Amino acid sequence: MKTYDYPRPNSEEITPRSLFLSRRRIMAGAGASLMAALLAENNAEAEALKTHPGPYTADLTPTPEEDATHYNNFYEFGMDKGDPSANSGNYKPFPWTLEIEGLVKHPQKINVEDLLRSAELEERIYRMRCVEAWSMVIPWDGIPLHKILEKAEPDDKAKYVAFESVVRPSEMPGQESAFTGISWPYVEGLRLDEALHPLTLLAVGAYGSSLPNANGAPLRLVVPWKYGFKGIKAIQKIRLVEQQPPTTWNQLAPQEYGFYANVNPHVDHPRWSQASERVIGARSLFGERRQPTLMFNGYEDYVSALYKGMDLHEYY
Repeated sequence: MKTYDYPRPNSEEITPRSLFLSRRRIMAGAGASLMAALLAENNAEAEALKTHPGPYTADLTPTPEEDATHYNNFYEFGMDKGDPSANSGNYKPFPWTLEIEGLVKHPQKINVEDLLRSAELEERIYRMRCVEAWSMVIPWDGIPLHKILEKAEPDDKAKYVAFESVVRPSEMPGQESAFTGISWPYVEGLRLDEALHPLTLLAVGAYGSSLPNANGAPLRLVVPWKYGFKGIKAIQKIRLVEQQPPTTWNQLAPQEYGFYANVNPHVDHPRWSQASERVIGARSLFGERRQPTLMFNGYEDYVSALYKGMDLHEYY
């Protein structure tokens, strides 16, 4: 399999390194038990993870953790950016079983607690670009999805990978709301070659700890060259299929949210420009800084071959 070097974000697009280093020094001195406690807000099951730098890890300062865990979309808990952290306290992500089925030779049932303790966990520091024109840099902890799928051994007929999230309205108040317009469960999909790409990550943690409830516990998809809504959270089922699967936002508004959802500054959303982005956590006296959006979110050299010959304005 081809190896890739991690594409580094520009230095001006990330938050001050001193903030990140000071946090790491505090946590290292306090020990693993304190680290788990500090990271456990709104996530009673949080635990420190034993990870190793993956091939895409770079010496970068992520978005402040407070921002990344309190400003995000997770409509199962509400429509506002603060709803996931505010409304996910009753959500219980453990125990959890991930099922892999469909066009595979070896269907799998994976205990997610085992993934949390896996020796294969890698830290990957990735850009994250939301379709709403804001961005972050996040240190994810997880396992490349291709390692999981290869154990299931996709059938020759498999062309796509469909993902399905959990439905628990008693724990997820957003699923009881009529205002989201979403038919639960949340569903997403990738082409098989996208799912097998070495950048695609099945994340079980962030910032060195298991995922907070608000960020998709216990596991979520991370595809760094696509808009964030492709990163389905609280995944319960993965199914390999022959035909392109339905995806939630494409079903809701196909003219606004394409199946591919590749970050492309040259293709605007019908209601706003995608040429630039607001950098969450990059604060100044004049507010949050904006920066130009990069093609494929800065991963063009590593993924553009997947779309050779495709009209990216049509297949947006």
